[in-house]
Amino acid sequence: MNHTLLLLATVSFTTFDNDNEAFIPQLWAQESLVILENNIIAAALVHRDFENEIQQFGCVVNTRRPNTFKAARKTDSDCVTDQDAISTNVAVKLDQHLHTSFVIRDGEESKSFAVLREVYLEPALLSIAQMLDEIILGQTYQFLTLDSGAPNTVGQLGVPATKQTLIAVREKMNTNSVPQMGRNLLMTASTEADLLAVDALIGADKVGDDGTALREASLGKRFGISHFMDQNTPSVSGAEINDATGLINNVAGYAAGATQIVTDGWTNAPFTPGAYLVVAGDDTPQRITAVAGAAPAQTLDIFPGLSQAVVDNAAVTVYAHALINLVGGYVAEWAKVLVIDTVTAAPKVGQLVTFQAGVTRKEMFSSVCTIDENKVNAPSLTTILPNRPTDVILADNDVVGLGPDGNYNFAFHRNALTLVTRPLAAPAAGAGALSFVASYKGLSVRITISYDSKCQGHRVTADILAGVKVLDRRLGLVLLA
Repeated sequence: MNHTLLLLATVSFTTFDNDNEAFIPQLWAQESLVILENNIIAAALVHRDFENEIQQFGCVVNTRRPNTFKAARKTDSDCVTDQDAISTNVAVKLDQHLHTSFVIRDGEESKSFAVLREVYLEPALLSIAQMLDEIILGQTYQFLTLDSGAPNTVGQLGVPATKQTLIAVREKMNTNSVPQMGRNLLMTASTEADLLAVDALIGADKVGDDGTALREASLGKRFGISHFMDQNTPSVSGAEINDATGLINNVAGYAAGATQIVTDGWTNAPFTPGAYLVVAGDDTPQRITAVAGAAPAQTLDIFPGLSQAVVDNAAVTVYAHALINLVGGYVAEWAKVLVIDTVTAAPKVGQLVTFQAGVTRKEMFSSVCTIDENKVNAPSLTTILPNRPTDVILADNDVVGLGPDGNYNFAFHRNALTLVTRPLAAPAAGAGALSFVASYKGLSVRITISYDSKCQGHRVTADILAGVKVLDRRLGLVLLA
């Protein structure tokens, strides 16, 4: 990625050792923007919307879904046919206020800004960049189906991606009328490793690049799609299983598209609407929507339905689910930790999360995040933090569906998702804090510096106000591996 323009736009200050003018918020803000821009991956590839209008957490702003046109034919005697040059309005809530705060003690204030940047500012902004990418890539799960409910995946969970898988991604994008230019694929580390082992994708004699792909271990652009490895792409291993002994019970098996399956062989009754399962041979995440019968034989309605045909006696693996554990439940747009119970193994970072009350589906696709409002905090047996505020009201004992193991790679065009950022207000005059907001290319970072008499040092807080929203599910899909 070329950041030359950004670096030229950076404000320059001369600072020296023992010079407390190193605490200039303008300098910190501009440097923060450079660090953030240089370290984001997903956020650099999606649609970005920025206006220099101060907003606050929870505000709703409007962005646009780009319009599409269709060419028409005419003769010399015909007039042209006008089409509406409009864009669909999309409301986006600014519900992602990310921050990192640290204190530079009095004894360290004599250090130059160059040292303070390396020791404090760079890791602080890297944490924000990671969380921003994590939030964006958590939206991958929203592309498991199209708006119609039809499956929107290629590949299979647990099956290494191949050259043919990438061709299937291209075919799916073509079928969904994704624009040819600007197609991207964000991959997990293991999926990238599998593809780098495919000689047909990196061998110099196969790709005609004089060995560049092989030397640099880079897939680059293949089949009209730019490939990137992003460590925040959802990859789940070790998810809790309820009962792995069930089998398909239908002599003819089931064809692709089946949304009801008969099973047997269960040693208990692990099924709950809202939980997830995987059928061997299909190997795509299926959510249980209804259950009939009793163990050892049960009939299950599943969503979105099989993507591949499966045979009789194919193994059916059911994944554990949690329950909301709060008597009063949670209001919609809850942005903090959710209290859960019933699991015996902690949910995994990046794991698919959905909600369901009985047979009522509550359509919120999210993933488990690692960071709460106070500290780094891994998910546990009793708490999870979705990577975005809830869309729905959650009641006590609502089912928390936890998705299957596997790699969920995201193929998309930039207009599939939007990242909206707005500048935050500076502290009031006389509040004892210095603040500056730097904005560039759809990103806006605020730096606030104040003196903390209790901690005996300067507190520096970097924060960003953003919102993320799906613009068009047709323009993205999930590569399972």
